[in-house]
Amino acid sequence: MTIVTDEELLQASTDLRVALGRLVRRLRQGYVVGELTLPERSVLSRLDREGPATPGCLADLERVKPQAMGVTLAGLVERGLVERRKDDSDGRKVLMTVTEAGVKLLTDRRSATTRQLATALAEQFTEAEQRELITAIPLIERLADRL
Repeated sequence: MTIVTDEELLQASTDLRVALGRLVRRLRQGYVVGELTLPERSVLSRLDREGPATPGCLADLERVKPQAMGVTLAGLVERGLVERRKDDSDGRKVLMTVTEAGVKLLTDRRSATTRQLATALAEQFTEAEQRELITAIPLIERLADRL
């Protein structure tokens, strides 16, 4: 096994930042007015995946200020995609939870963007490359959580 040098890590970090930036920009180009914003999608997906959470916890997990999370949550609540509920174990706490409408939206919209990604993966990547990308996803998520 070879040791990864500091120089290689710096170059890989630069390359990863550039590649992910390009991917995000391309995905944003498909944004349609009225669709969820990226922060809204992220919070809604997190609540669906991980269950109810306080606004403060969500702000910490998404690495945004509580005020920004408040704006994101207000938009989701206004659309009926998320609701506020009292915490059964501590009535002073408010938990945000995804509604049936929110789950339906997520399910319905595993969106054009997701289909676009799936099509590109199926048509442009070998099975071995697809497996490599699938294997890398938890690593990228862990990296995002640590930044």
